[in-house]
Amino acid sequence: MAQHAVAFEVVGPWSLDASREFWEEFAPLGPAAAAGADGALRTVFHADADWRRVAAEVTQYGTTAHVVVTGDGDLDAAAEQVRRFLSLDIDARGWPAVAERDPVIAKVQARWPGLRPCGFHSPYEAAAWAVLTQRTGMTSARRMRAELVARYGTGGAFPSPEALLGLDVELPWRKTEYLHSVAYAALDGLLDGAWLRTLNPQEAVRQVQQVKGLGVFSAELVVIRGAGHPDTLPSQERRLEAEITEQYGPGHHLTEVSENWRPYRAWAALHLRVLRAERMGPADVRPAHTPA
Repeated sequence: MAQHAVAFEVVGPWSLDASREFWEEFAPLGPAAAAGADGALRTVFHADADWRRVAAEVTQYGTTAHVVVTGDGDLDAAAEQVRRFLSLDIDARGWPAVAERDPVIAKVQARWPGLRPCGFHSPYEAAAWAVLTQRTGMTSARRMRAELVARYGTGGAFPSPEALLGLDVELPWRKTEYLHSVAYAALDGLLDGAWLRTLNPQEAVRQVQQVKGLGVFSAELVVIRGAGHPDTLPSQERRLEAEITEQYGPGHHLTEVSENWRPYRAWAALHLRVLRAERMGPADVRPAHTPA
């Protein structure tokens, strides 16, 4: 098993402490993401370049991120994937200017300085989670995911697409059928994170909708929280609209207020969802853009 280390400057505000705090509340990742006592963030996943298991450790030294990935596959691609799912590959020098234009975003930036959206390890994992949460409560979805990791995963990582194709249990609401579709799409490259990031966000959503079982809501989750597009807005997020009303007042809507958030609309939307989760309590702590 090989190890690869890379250090790079993160452009714009960033706090690994904020990322760790966020991931501790990010229910879908479960044991695959953990904060170390030494300040490092550690996680395991299957890299979407070759679907080999990777263990990653991330530490911060000032504005420099140190990423160490361990595995048997393409570790250069795996390190890039870590940058992507932690949003460390985004130039965020313009993020503070959003706060200058919008006092609500100024408040949430001050509450969580340096927080960058931390997403699923890959669009593939995001798509699988979207299937698990369809017509299902969060507790049941978390339990099903944990069972999949325990039975089909590798060392705490969510099962690879090949392993998921071996799923031989009948989950409710056609979930088994749809998870197989997600696995086939991942193997065909339709859920490749690097490729989806090269597309216009709307085109990326259309591409993801080709996967059986993924509608607009689920496809947006895959693009926003799986591929990490920084300037994409969810179009069907009821709790986000409720938070817009709470923070900006009745009569204000997402499409209106989000104009001041460009080119970080997905980032601002996430911050508002985190703000709502903090105010509403654990019952509302869900990853942004997850079905109710």
